[in-house]
Amino acid sequence: MRRRLLATTFALGALLLSSACSGSGDSTEEAATGPVTITVNGLPPDTDPVNRKNFEEDVTKFMDKYPDIKIEAKEGMMDPQTFSAKLAGGQLEDVFYVYFTDPQALIRKRQVSDISKYLGEFPNTKDLKPELLRIFSDESGHAYGLPSQNYSMGLVYNRELFKKAGLDPATPPRTWAEVREAAKKINALGGGVVGYGDYSKNNTGGWHFTAETYSLGGDVATQDGETWKAAFNTATGKQVLQQLKDMRWTDNSMGQKQLLEYSDLLQMMGSNKLGMYLGTGSDIVNIVNQYKGKFDTYGLGSIPDGKGTLGGGDGYMFKAGLSPAKIKAGLTWLSYKTVAPDRIAESLGRANKNKEPVGLPQPNIWVAGSPSDKTLVAERDKLKNVPVENFAPFAATETSIPLKLEPPLAQQVYAVLDVPMQKVLTDRNADIDKLLADAEAQVNGVLGAAK
Repeated sequence: MRRRLLATTFALGALLLSSACSGSGDSTEEAATGPVTITVNGLPPDTDPVNRKNFEEDVTKFMDKYPDIKIEAKEGMMDPQTFSAKLAGGQLEDVFYVYFTDPQALIRKRQVSDISKYLGEFPNTKDLKPELLRIFSDESGHAYGLPSQNYSMGLVYNRELFKKAGLDPATPPRTWAEVREAAKKINALGGGVVGYGDYSKNNTGGWHFTAETYSLGGDVATQDGETWKAAFNTATGKQVLQQLKDMRWTDNSMGQKQLLEYSDLLQMMGSNKLGMYLGTGSDIVNIVNQYKGKFDTYGLGSIPDGKGTLGGGDGYMFKAGLSPAKIKAGLTWLSYKTVAPDRIAESLGRANKNKEPVGLPQPNIWVAGSPSDKTLVAERDKLKNVPVENFAPFAATETSIPLKLEPPLAQQVYAVLDVPMQKVLTDRNADIDKLLADAEAQVNGVLGAAK
């Protein structure tokens, strides 16, 4: 969910952009010739002084290295409230930040520049995961941007509560059936401890319904040509809601308090009152930074059943109509800032010095085993400052579970899907079949606007 990725003090973007993908090789020295100025966004605001300082230092170092390229950095990333207006008014930066859900629409509307023929001049891009590069490409394989980070969901769990409940913290549940059984044991500890938590408010319920549906191999929306339609009113969608209903009312392992949203589960984890929930590595950072948790307390496992995992991320695209010189300058900048491995040691060292976590097993943008990936893994191992063994169950499966993106118009879809999540968690007599049918009709109305 987009705002989850951006909410953390040391956001996943900071972790991966600064830690995993900041750099450029000398191969780009001749990428842009003659003086050229480009505008880019992504400059952190004054309220984020550490990352703003890091960004400004990178701009200065870049322009020292490439004196013929001037970077005009602008604050902001992807604000859905203003993006369309800036795009229509020609006010968007030359190189601009997007979520993974945005590139295809921009490509279809011809609102971005084709950068394909210049990628050969930037050899680090060959190590990018093909599935991520496809997000920024059309059906013919022409690229219009580059990924900068990605994430996927897993099972966040409290290792201390696992031990108290007689569970092995090194082997978290691998299936939803195992989650249910573990939740009952944790809940039996008493003292206000909840075995498993889930969201159902402010679009977070729909977000998690989507993640849980993906984990079982289902879909929330499917595309037929230019048309999208709801795809969750199925046995899989029913299984998701039935499991939650059973855990809430039959097992009583989800606690009395419901209608929870993002911060609620993090706070419960931080106060050692929650055993498990779906989340990401950046959630653990938030729990530590905002709710006084400790990295030693938490683990991260693979998403239960593992037939798919909700993932997302972001990258940068190039405004339509850019000259070849500006495209090459933009690629030179991205190669320095986001997609080259030779500054990984510098960036990880800077993160370590700033007491930012290094070593969380988040997915990165490189093909596993490629030179870039090997560099990242080796340097991260040298400079790790978190207990990486706690996150080994997630790391062991992160490359084998298919990554599935959010549905189109995700926030509107999630708002509809909040309702069935709320009902099964607050009404023991909730009619799951009717809830799914009603939601299907509403989501089809929403998706009618997705082009």
